[in-house]
Amino acid sequence: MQKGQKVVVPFTISCGSCYHCGKHQYSACDNGLPADNQDIAQELYGHPMAGLFGYSHMTGGYAGGQAEYVRVPFSDVGPIVIPDGVDDEKVRFLSDILPTGWMAAENAQIEPGDTVAVWGCGPVGLFAVQSAFLMGAERVIAIDHFPRRLELAKRFGAETINYEESAVYEALMLMTGGIGPDAVIDSVGLEAHGVFVDNVVDQIKASTFLGTDRAHAIRQAIIACRKGGRVSMPAVYGGFVDKFPLGALMEKGLTLKTGQTHVQHYMPALLQAIMEGKIDTTFLISHRMDLEDAPKGYDMFKNNQNEVTKVVLKPGFN
Repeated sequence: MQKGQKVVVPFTISCGSCYHCGKHQYSACDNGLPADNQDIAQELYGHPMAGLFGYSHMTGGYAGGQAEYVRVPFSDVGPIVIPDGVDDEKVRFLSDILPTGWMAAENAQIEPGDTVAVWGCGPVGLFAVQSAFLMGAERVIAIDHFPRRLELAKRFGAETINYEESAVYEALMLMTGGIGPDAVIDSVGLEAHGVFVDNVVDQIKASTFLGTDRAHAIRQAIIACRKGGRVSMPAVYGGFVDKFPLGALMEKGLTLKTGQTHVQHYMPALLQAIMEGKIDTTFLISHRMDLEDAPKGYDMFKNNQNEVTKVVLKPGFN
C-alpha cells in the first residue's frame, strides 16, 4: 500500500502468518487478539477468538471503524486497495456484510437446482439471497416480516414468506412438496423476534439473566431443512442455548457450517465481481448521513427497520 490509496479494511484483524491464516481461516487468527483479552474466550469457547473491530472485549475490545481515523493492526494483511475510479459505495460493504453473505451461501454448499431458504432479510440475509442465486440455486425463499426487506429479496428473484402472516414450516413444506429446502441459512442470530413459544421463553430467560441467546431461527431452520441437507449459520450467537434440536440435526443427517467471516479470503474475488458488474451492493443503501449524525442513524436503524436497511456515514456529508 502507498499513502493516498483508497482501501477497504476488513472487520477481522488477522496476522496473515499463523497456522489458521495459513489455511485462509482468517477469523480464527491466533494473533489478532491481545494477550490480556484472551482469557474470556479461552474459558467460554475453549480457545481465544480472533480480533474484530467494534465487537466485544472477548474479541479484543477494538473500537469500531465508523470514525475519521482508525488504527489498523496488521495493516499489511487486511486492507485491500481499491482501483482509481471505482465508486466508494460499490465497494463499501466488502469490509463485512458482503463477504459474510457470500460465505453463508458457500457454507450452504449450494448445488445447481437447489432450493435455499434464508431466515432474515437484513443486510447479511439479502447478500446471502443474492449470493445463493449466483452460486446456482434454482429457488431462494426469503423469510422475514418487514415488507420492504422482502421486496428487496424479490428483486433478485426470491420467493418470500412473511412469518407474521404464514406459519413458516408449513409454508416451506407446501412450497417444496413436503421435502423441505435443500439448504437453509440463518441470518437472524441471537436476537430473534416474533411471538413463538420458544422465543418467549428465551426472552424471559435473557431478561432474568438465566440465558443469553434467542435461538428460534436456527431451531426452525434445522427442523425445516430436508433430510441430508445443509445448514449454514452466519448469524451471531454468543453463549449457550437450550431446546436445541440436536436430535433432528443428527437423525436427519444434516451438515452444519458456521463461523465469523474469513473476510480477507473473499475480498479479492468479490472486488473483481463488483468491478465486472456481477454483484450489486448499492441496492442496500437506504440513507446517507454525516458521521456526526451516527447516533441518529443507529436509532433509525433500530426503530424503523422496514424503511432503514443500511445507513452510510460520510464525514462532512452535510
